[in-house]
Amino acid sequence: MKKAFLALADGLVFEGHSFGAGGETSGEIVFNTSMTGYQEILTDPSYKGQIVTMTYTQIGNYGVNEEDIESVKPYVEGFIVKESFDIPSNWRSIKSLHYYLQENGIVGIQGIDTRALTRHLRDFGAQPGVISTKDGSPESLIAKAKALPKMTGLDLAKDVTCNSAYTWDQGDWDIASGYAKKAASRYKVVAYDYGIKRNILRLLTQAGCEVTVVPATMHPEKVLAMNPDGIFLSNGPGDPEPVTYAIENIRYLLGKKPIFGICLGQQLLGLALGGKTYKLKFGHHGGNQPIMDLTTQKVEIAAENHGFAVDMETLKDSVVMTHMNLNDRTCEGFQHKTLPAFSVQYHPEASPGPHDSRYLFQRFVDMMEKGTRK
Repeated sequence: MKKAFLALADGLVFEGHSFGAGGETSGEIVFNTSMTGYQEILTDPSYKGQIVTMTYTQIGNYGVNEEDIESVKPYVEGFIVKESFDIPSNWRSIKSLHYYLQENGIVGIQGIDTRALTRHLRDFGAQPGVISTKDGSPESLIAKAKALPKMTGLDLAKDVTCNSAYTWDQGDWDIASGYAKKAASRYKVVAYDYGIKRNILRLLTQAGCEVTVVPATMHPEKVLAMNPDGIFLSNGPGDPEPVTYAIENIRYLLGKKPIFGICLGQQLLGLALGGKTYKLKFGHHGGNQPIMDLTTQKVEIAAENHGFAVDMETLKDSVVMTHMNLNDRTCEGFQHKTLPAFSVQYHPEASPGPHDSRYLFQRFVDMMEKGTRK
């Protein structure tokens, strides 16, 4: 197998073997603690600008299929695993992970000590890095990694948003029949696309919403002209603070329609309300995060993918924290005290629980129902 090298900006270098596409790639190195779901991770637009390390040791066991994708293509900048399986075993599989990465131009490295890399990132934080199959010089690769921009200050939502508005009509998945046809629609929802995942759209549809997805930059007056019952703010990559157009749009919409945000959507909502965000040391990436719903004291097993968080001290006068991460006690959800607006930082649509968090979509529907009665 062809050699591949991974170099971090702080000088740490690993030597492994190439899988997927050959060449060179760069991005912020992060780790994901999920044991499965690599196809959803690869195609999550929130990973734009990042190289993902999987902490589970064997990846690719069940191959790749045509259904478990969250967007039109993979968005990760690179992929790091301990061991990749070239001969998958699953009735839904149509190709191997190696071939999928290769045909999509995603550079990967395997055969390195991913446990050591993960511990290093936990100790020193997520940081820029380079994977290369064509440059074997550690000094050269370290220099390239040091020259890379950090995630802070990057607006990546503009790179993953849709070019024009479109409607979504696909519902939830069933093992017998695949994705369901569109459910009966009771409410019209406009979803701002900052890097939206398809399963969010499916669950909105399944909850009885007619969903129109619009670009991140669409002016809020155009959105209101569509006469929606509610506004959804999607997940997405990068630092929320540079996404000023989205913050201004949300601020304009506050109080006019019910608003529900997920992940980057929560951070943008917090900024629109006058709060601040901050960079987490190594972020939350994985499918086993314990989240407490403070309104019920129930604990949900949730999926997360974010490197920034809302500083609740800057919002305590206007919102109430509704959800908390039990690992580090960071904010995982809040609701405005007087306006019809709420959000969560984690991903209820990813369903590792598997259905612990789906009540949030019904909460949004209930908020729209209350709004239509006025």
